[in-house]
Amino acid sequence: MSSTSSTYAISTSALSVASLGTPRIGPRRELKFALESFWSGATDEKALIETGTGLRAANWARQKKLGVSVIPSNDFSYYDQMLDTAVMVGAIPEIYGWDGGPVPLATYFAMARGAQGKAHEASCGHAHHGPDATQGVPALEMTKWFDTNYHYMVPELAKDQKFTLASRKPIEEYEEALALGYQTRPVLVGPVTFLKLAKSKDSGFNTLSLLDRLMPVYIEVLRELVYRGAEWVQIDEPCLVLDLDIAGQQALHYAYAEIAKAVPQLKIMLATYFGGLGSNRDTALSLPVAGLHLDLVRAPGQLDDLTSLPKDSVLSLGVIDGRNIWRTDLSRLLDRLEPVVARLGKDRLQIAPSCSLLHVPIDLALETGLDAAIKSWLAFSVQKLEELATLATALAGERGNAGTSLNASDEAAAARKASRRIHDTKVAARVAGIDDAMRSRAAVFAERAGVQRERFNLPAFPTTTIGSFPQTADVRNARAAHARGALTDEAYKAYLQNQTAETVHWQEKIGLDVLVHGEFERNDMVQYFGEQLAGFAFTTNGWVQSYGSRYVRPPVLFGDVSRPKAMTVEWWQYAQSLTKKPMKAMLTGPVTILNWSFVRDDIPRSEACRQIALAIRDEVADLEAAGAGMIQIDEAALREGLPLRKSEWKAYLDWAVDAFRLCSSGVRDETQIHTHMCYSEFNDIIDAIGAMDADVISIETSRSRMELLDAFRDYRYPNEIGPGVYDIHSPRVPETSEMTGLLKLARQRLSDAQIWINPDCGLKTRKWDEVRPALVNMVAAARKLRALT
Repeated sequence: MSSTSSTYAISTSALSVASLGTPRIGPRRELKFALESFWSGATDEKALIETGTGLRAANWARQKKLGVSVIPSNDFSYYDQMLDTAVMVGAIPEIYGWDGGPVPLATYFAMARGAQGKAHEASCGHAHHGPDATQGVPALEMTKWFDTNYHYMVPELAKDQKFTLASRKPIEEYEEALALGYQTRPVLVGPVTFLKLAKSKDSGFNTLSLLDRLMPVYIEVLRELVYRGAEWVQIDEPCLVLDLDIAGQQALHYAYAEIAKAVPQLKIMLATYFGGLGSNRDTALSLPVAGLHLDLVRAPGQLDDLTSLPKDSVLSLGVIDGRNIWRTDLSRLLDRLEPVVARLGKDRLQIAPSCSLLHVPIDLALETGLDAAIKSWLAFSVQKLEELATLATALAGERGNAGTSLNASDEAAAARKASRRIHDTKVAARVAGIDDAMRSRAAVFAERAGVQRERFNLPAFPTTTIGSFPQTADVRNARAAHARGALTDEAYKAYLQNQTAETVHWQEKIGLDVLVHGEFERNDMVQYFGEQLAGFAFTTNGWVQSYGSRYVRPPVLFGDVSRPKAMTVEWWQYAQSLTKKPMKAMLTGPVTILNWSFVRDDIPRSEACRQIALAIRDEVADLEAAGAGMIQIDEAALREGLPLRKSEWKAYLDWAVDAFRLCSSGVRDETQIHTHMCYSEFNDIIDAIGAMDADVISIETSRSRMELLDAFRDYRYPNEIGPGVYDIHSPRVPETSEMTGLLKLARQRLSDAQIWINPDCGLKTRKWDEVRPALVNMVAAARKLRALT
C-alpha cells in the first residue's frame, strides 16, 4: 500500500468513494500539542485556531489525493463532536456563565475540562452563576461513545431548555473547505441521537421531549448550508442500531419529516454505524432522506436484504472496517459486492468505511520499525481509503486496473492465514484445561472480608488512589532517552526507583492508608503488559483519540497470548520495601486489555480474552507468592465491550466475567482483590459486577454526584466500594468541603463499612501541582468523615 506521498489513480467510471470522517489529531499529534500549549498559556487562541485550520486543510487534501469523491467537513473538533453539537444549539448549562452571543473558547473548554474559579472567569470574560461560582466549575460528564474507546461529553439539558444557534462551526468549516476548492458533505450529529445521549438533572425527564424545540436550530443550520452551496449533508444517527422504542422511532419520523418539509432541496445521507438496523430497519427505510449508510462490517447480513430500499435513494456501503486495523481481503469482498452493483447500479451506490475513521491511526507508512510481516497485515486510515479506491475501480468493471493492489491484498491475506506466529499449541492446550474450580474463590466474600480486616487493620473509610501518579515531562523524557540509548539501563532504573521512592514517601506523609508505587515504569496501562506478553505487537505512531488531547496507541493483538515471565513483581517488591503500609499491586484485567487493543479477527473475542486471563492469573499468583496482600486488577473497559443490542449482552457478560474470575480466583482468602471501572453506567450490568466477586471495586462517580451508586444500593451489593470523590479528567482542585459533600451522598447509598475513598481514576495525565492539593484535601475529607462517626 502506498503512503500519502502518492496520488491514487481512481477510474473516472468508478463508484463514488465516501469518507464519513477522518482522524482529527494530525499525523504527528499536532492537535494534542497545540491544545496543551494553549491550555498551559504558552500559546494563544490564534495559534490554536491556526493549527486547527491547517489540520482541516491537510485532511481534505489527503482525502482528495487518495481518490475520495465524497469528502466530509465538520468532522474536525478541538475536543468532541457531541460537545460541538451542544455548543452549536446553545445547550450550555447556566453554571458556565454563557449569556448569549458567540461562545468563547474558554467556555467551550470549561465544559470539556472544568475550570478553576477566578482564572476561568477572567479568561472567558463572564461571571459564573450558581453554587460553584467561587470554586470554579466542573466539566460535563463524560462517557464512552457507543461501544468504542472514544469518549464524548454528555450534554446536560433541562425541562425548560431553550435552543438557539450559538455556533456556526458547520457552516464556517463548509465555507472554509469551499474556499480551498473542496465541495464537501458536512457532517452533523443527528438530533435524535443527540437528545438520546444527553442527560437531564431533572429526575424522570425524557430529553427526547425537547425535539420540537431543537429542530428549528438544525433547520437553520441546514438552510444556511444550502444557501452556501451544499448539496448533501451527512446526518449521523447511530441510535438506529440501538433498541429503540416506539417513541424513539417516532422521533426519527418527526425530525426528518421536518427537515424534508423545511429544506426539500437538500439531500440527506443518513449515516448508521456500529451495528445493524435490526428492528429499526423499517423506520430507517421509510424516512424521507436521499441516502442511507449501512455498517456492513458489524452487520454484514444487511447486504442481503435491500428489497425495501426506495428506488431513487443512494445506498452507502460501509464495507471497510473503520474500527480495526486489519487489512481487507479485497478479492473476497469484491465477490460479495459485484452482485449488489449489478443489481442496483453504480449510480445508486457509494462505498465507504463502516464508520468514521476517527477510531483508527492515520498512516501505516509512518510505522518504519514495525515487523514487516505484521505490517503487511494492517491498514490505517490512509490505507483504508486506498482500499476503497481499489474497490471502486474494480467494481467499475476494471479489475485489471486494480490488479496490483488486489494481488497484494491476496498475498497478505494468504500469508497471515498461514503464519506460524499466530497459533501456539501450548496456549490452546491450557485453555482447553480450564475447569470450574479455577473460576471461584475458596470462601464467600463475607468470610474473606473478616480475614482481610484482621490482616490489614485499616481505619474506617480507608484512603487510596487508583494506581498511577503524574507522568511528567521529566518522566517521559527519561523514558525516551532510555529508548534511544541515551540513558543506560542502570541509570534509567535508578531514576525510576527515585521517582517511586519519592511518591511512596509523599503518600505516607499526607496520610494515605493504602499506597501505590506510581507506575512510572509504565508507558500505558495496556501497552505495558502487552509488551511483555507473547502475541502482541506495537506501533510507534498508531495514535487514536480517547478524549480531548488524550491519545492512546492500542496494542495489536495478532496471535495467541502467553506470559513468558513475571511482569510487575520486581517493581511491587521494591515499592513495598519502602513502607510498612499496604502496597497495592497493579494489574490491567484481561477484558480491558482486550477491549483497548486492536484485536485479531480470526478467532472469537471470548477465546482471545481467556488466553489473556490465564496470563494475568499467572502474574497474580507470582505477586501473592512475593507477599502482595492487595492486588488490583483494573477492568476499566468491561462495560464498553457490551453489544449495543441487549439481546446480546448476556453472552458477552458471561465470558467477560468468566475471564475476570479466571484471573483473580486463584488466591487465598486473606488476599484482597481490587478492581476499578470508569465511565460506566452500572444499573443494567450490576448482576455481572456482583458476579465478578472482587473484594473492593473503585468507580468513577464524582461527575454524576454519586448517582451511579444507586445501582449498588438497589442491588444490595455486599462487597466494598471506592466511589471516586474527585474528577481527575479536569485540572481543577476540589475543596475538602466538596469531597465531604460527595461522601455524604455516598453514605446515603452505602454502609460505612463498605466505603473506601479515592479519586475517580488514575492520576497519570494530571500535574503534580493539581494532584498534591487534591489528595491532601481527600485525606482531610476522610478524617472529617471519621470524626463524624
